[in-house]
Amino acid sequence: MQSIDLFAPDFKDRAYHLYQKLREQDPVHRITMPSRQTGWIISRYEDGIRLLKDSRLRKNPFSLFTLQEVQTFFPLHKKSFFYRHLLNVDPPDHTRLRSLVQKAFAPSVIVQLRPRIQQIADHLLDPLLKKKEFDLIESYAFPLPIFVISEMLGIPKEDRNLFREWSNAFVTAINHPERNKQILDQMEEFYQYLRNLLAERRKNLQDDLISALIQAGTEKNRLSEEEIYSMIFLLIIAGHETTVHLIGNGVFALLQHPEQWEQLRREPKLIHSAVEEFLRYMSPVEVTTNRWAAEPIQLHGKTIAKNDLVLISLASVNRDPTQFVDPEKLDLTREKNEHLAFGHGSHFCLGASLARLEGQIAIQTLLKRIPNFELAVEPKQLKWLPTMLMRGFQSLPIRIL
Repeated sequence: MQSIDLFAPDFKDRAYHLYQKLREQDPVHRITMPSRQTGWIISRYEDGIRLLKDSRLRKNPFSLFTLQEVQTFFPLHKKSFFYRHLLNVDPPDHTRLRSLVQKAFAPSVIVQLRPRIQQIADHLLDPLLKKKEFDLIESYAFPLPIFVISEMLGIPKEDRNLFREWSNAFVTAINHPERNKQILDQMEEFYQYLRNLLAERRKNLQDDLISALIQAGTEKNRLSEEEIYSMIFLLIIAGHETTVHLIGNGVFALLQHPEQWEQLRREPKLIHSAVEEFLRYMSPVEVTTNRWAAEPIQLHGKTIAKNDLVLISLASVNRDPTQFVDPEKLDLTREKNEHLAFGHGSHFCLGASLARLEGQIAIQTLLKRIPNFELAVEPKQLKWLPTMLMRGFQSLPIRIL
């Protein structure tokens, strides 16, 4: 089968068809990345769930490559203050870092945010009710999770819109060296902002997550300065990007399946299983973040060589017919739905409980307060985000009926 290009302009439009062919014909598919690295796309559920727990795959590139090699592949690694976070380290570093932040994202803590998330959703929708048309991403799906994570961290209200530009720049540059180079200045701005914020917070600790990160651990087990920058950076980006596209993709899926929309309206308690189905049916994360083989791995007659890049397609594994009944069908009542939208194993998404709660509140509140709306453009006019990592729309124009 001809090698697919994750960066091709039309890839997102053809992705599910290509994934079906990969699962059937070439489940361990070799590609060449823009960095010239050899990469592999894993498309079957069984392989994906096994590899997500495989200790032979490493997250930390510095454990396998020289500093010069890493900076050739990813020029952004010159900005080392953004790369000591959970997605770029392996045990025991990963275990230590996760232990210092996971309490803040425990389900028992997140559920207490429900009233505030509901308040934010209503606040955002109030002015939209007076409009005939609006962009769901710009006006609702983006600000809701960025408000939530910003409040958790303690970021001033007037600065929150800065993060969309920085976040979009970063996710579109993943695994693309030329784009890495183009956003170095923006990432430097991001770093300087965080540096100033952290300096101010050290002088005046507050009841927020940044203050908690400064104080986390014991005297012998504190987060380093670089680790704090990296952790804040990750929480800002991962803390809202997935949820933005969970909301956008979920609403788009309902617009394309009016019978499911009507069922959710009749049975609002379905919102929990509905959000799980949105996560499976249009996974916000297209492929996993980078993993490299620390030693050769044999799989389906292929040899993944040492240092090769391995990407598990979450969009593909979540439509694998060996795992899901009628996987191409949107079914909000689906009971067996062990999707991998948040990953699996030790790197399972730290903020999964928060993303789920935000998605449930955002979509349910939208359908309750604006019961009749439609796409303001033809579906084929919608533009995907220009990134291999995420599956989501740049905008989603909505017309109120």
